[in-house]
Amino acid sequence: MSSITVTTWSLEQTSADDLIPATEPSGDVRIVRSEVPSPEFSRFLYTAVGGDIRWTDRLALSYAEWQEHLDRPGTETWVAYDRGTPAGYVELESQEDGSVEIVYFGLVPSFRGRRIGGHLLSYVTARAWDLAGRWPGIAPTKRVWLHTCSKDGEHAMANYQRRGFRLFDTKVEEEEDVRTPGPWPGA
Repeated sequence: MSSITVTTWSLEQTSADDLIPATEPSGDVRIVRSEVPSPEFSRFLYTAVGGDIRWTDRLALSYAEWQEHLDRPGTETWVAYDRGTPAGYVELESQEDGSVEIVYFGLVPSFRGRRIGGHLLSYVTARAWDLAGRWPGIAPTKRVWLHTCSKDGEHAMANYQRRGFRLFDTKVEEEEDVRTPGPWPGA
């Protein structure tokens, strides 16, 4: 099997004041927290968003492993809907040190380029900063961070930086080149 060189960038905000909100897109775009942990729905979002950009790290998880992950206190899934259709999602994960990681963020390919991504990232970053208010026993957020890589969408890094995220680490690694999941790229 062949390999590819992947650059991974880690970015952060260290204050809620760092967030630079995007303009809301026109039309009927809504962002809703998926409050009932559902492995089926989460796997659908994961493959629909990440299929064409080679997200594969969670594909081998069993149903029970998905459920266990989603049931952890401080883990939230937020979904953007365009006229009732899932357009993208963000998964947040609270960490013991007061950090909240944006573990996954992205749009379904057919919804990219419609100005939904900046709005979704802005909205959910604000929810990362107030996450402790929804989860008793979770430490108040001191930092929101994420990583993106050279396999992600071409506008990902610019979107993060426009929302006020700052680069704090860069890594370059060789990874196995894998085919996209699903019956067609992006499915």
